[in-house]
Amino acid sequence: MQTYVVCCPLSEAYLTHRFRVLTVLSSSDWYARTWQMRQIADTQQSASFNLRADGRQLRNETALRTKWDTYHNDARLHDRFTEVSQWQDVLEQCLQAVENEIAKLTEEKCATERELESLTLQLNTVAECIRQRDSRYGNDLVLSDEGDSELKNELGVIEHLKAFLTNKCQTAWEQINRLKEVQFSLQLDISNKKAAVAIDKENFEMTEDCSGTSYKPDPLRIPKNSIAHEAWLEHSQYKKLKADNELAASGRLREAMYWSREKAHNDLQAQHDATDYGLRRCIYETQRQKNELQWQRQKMMNEMEKMSKEIADLEHALMDKTNSAKLAETRLENRLYRPGAELVQDEAHFGLRDEVLQLRQTQQDLRKKIDDGKATYNDLEEHLIRLDQDIANKQHTLMTDLRCMDMRDVLKKGDLAPPATQTQRNIQLTQIEEELPKF
Repeated sequence: MQTYVVCCPLSEAYLTHRFRVLTVLSSSDWYARTWQMRQIADTQQSASFNLRADGRQLRNETALRTKWDTYHNDARLHDRFTEVSQWQDVLEQCLQAVENEIAKLTEEKCATERELESLTLQLNTVAECIRQRDSRYGNDLVLSDEGDSELKNELGVIEHLKAFLTNKCQTAWEQINRLKEVQFSLQLDISNKKAAVAIDKENFEMTEDCSGTSYKPDPLRIPKNSIAHEAWLEHSQYKKLKADNELAASGRLREAMYWSREKAHNDLQAQHDATDYGLRRCIYETQRQKNELQWQRQKMMNEMEKMSKEIADLEHALMDKTNSAKLAETRLENRLYRPGAELVQDEAHFGLRDEVLQLRQTQQDLRKKIDDGKATYNDLEEHLIRLDQDIANKQHTLMTDLRCMDMRDVLKKGDLAPPATQTQRNIQLTQIEEELPKF
């Protein structure tokens, strides 16, 4: 291959370019060059074909991968908000059960509190009965009889039941607080799940043609408070398990409170019957003793009347003996003035002397008997006063026990139930039942 320099004098291009180098190829070089260019072209075409094929394959693969990734992610999103919705339904059922349990437990607590209020009324009534019986007089104010023992036992039973029911109310209040904590936790979790379902449904309904799509600064970042799916599942299960446990505990507590109230009713009713029996027996014994004392008083009055009549008869007899004694002494004195030898101690003298002595002894005996009679009458009168006082004490004791029985009428089975409404409760507390019109 040779190289020649060709000069072009008449061209303006020549003036700007000093010379042009021309390459002159030989025939073999030309064919080689042609073959080389053909090879390069074939290689380039093959590379371009392969590149186009790879590009087409890549486009198809990426399109399919993107399509299936989108499909699978749509399915995952659908499964996810379906799972969250299912757990939301479960927790909403738990929330409804918790709210119902709170209402039931609150109602049970209110019923127990009304029972406590009725126990307070009963406690005041029993205490008033004890104070009434402490106002007895004399020998009737004994240290402890059957009525006092039963009243004090009833007072102890009521105080024990009050402490027991107060403890149950306190436990119910604590359980209600725990249920409200569970309720708040469930409401918060359900609200979060609703928000999560709304977000996932919105993402599920989005397509690549939506107007809200755009590049984000760092979409692959993981938030600090993010948790694993297993932890989320355990959290939801824990919420449900905690709610179930609290519901079970609340149910047992409601049963215990109902059982406690029924036991309180039964214990109180049994003690009320025992106390009423003791008071009725005391009333019977008091009435029997009063009747006995009244019978003794009647006998005492009859005896005093007889004694008074006997004393009057003795005094009348003494008065009768006075004139007889005067007569005998006058006769005996007159015979002392007989003259001379006629002043003898004859049978008349001895008879009059014996009569005077006998009348003096009779008067002395009558006076002694009158004194004894008056002393006996005074003793009878003093005993009658004691009988009257004892009868008055028995009457006061009897009226006291009867008033206690009247006061205990509010403790009957029909009145033990607490008032159903606030109005009835106010009427019972203010004790204005008699002032209200009857319909």
